Amino acid sequence: MSQPRIYSIIDKAVFDYHMIEDGDRILVGASGGKDSTALIQYFANRMRRKDCNFTFTALHIENDFAPGSMSDELRELMKSWGVEVTDYFVDVKNRVKEGFKMSCYWCSQQRRNELVHYALREGYNKIALGHHLDDILETLLMNMLKKGELSTMPPRLNYEKYPLSLIRPLCYVDVQTIIEHAESQGYINTTCTCTYQDNSGRKDARARLEALTKGDRRAKEMLLASLKNINREYLP
Repeated sequence: MSQPRIYSIIDKAVFDYHMIEDGDRILVGASGGKDSTALIQYFANRMRRKDCNFTFTALHIENDFAPGSMSDELRELMKSWGVEVTDYFVDVKNRVKEGFKMSCYWCSQQRRNELVHYALREGYNKIALGHHLDDILETLLMNMLKKGELSTMPPRLNYEKYPLSLIRPLCYVDVQTIIEHAESQGYINTTCTCTYQDNSGRKDARARLEALTKGDRRAKEMLLASLKNINREYLP
């Protein structure tokens, strides 16, 4: 039986950036959304291959204002793949300092920090996140337009302070491919519905990316490729 097309795309990213290596212990962030679910399914499938010599754990971070954010149906689906989701509670809301307000960025940073701390404490050497091609390009546009900076989410980031790497195996996968795969697999998708959401910057970047590429996957791939093909002679 042939593998889903999305796996071939992820395999290429994993190969290009040496994301999975012998002896790896990988901690996968499990949000309950389609992106991280697709990533977890890929890892579960990869574990059944003959070339597998790594282990992984799916970690779901619960917080104080969005309890039970991963459905029982999705947990059961992951069990059918041989994946038991580990839960970890983080009191995000009460960490907000006086004079500041809760935001998606703050919540994301707190959950990311906890993933790092958990990975270091439990002996993992890599953290895998479900950011995809569109996420990376949207961040590129946001940083260019808001910061005047050419930067984005790298497919692989080796921390300087810790014996830990951050990997994004979906970096070559556009969002439409993930949507189609999730629909074909019958994922029960969970999205954040908290009242603190403020994604106006991300939504604006998404609209700009759509206007620039008209949703064409090849155009998005070329944008990502341009970041590795820099002609400094023709730049300021």
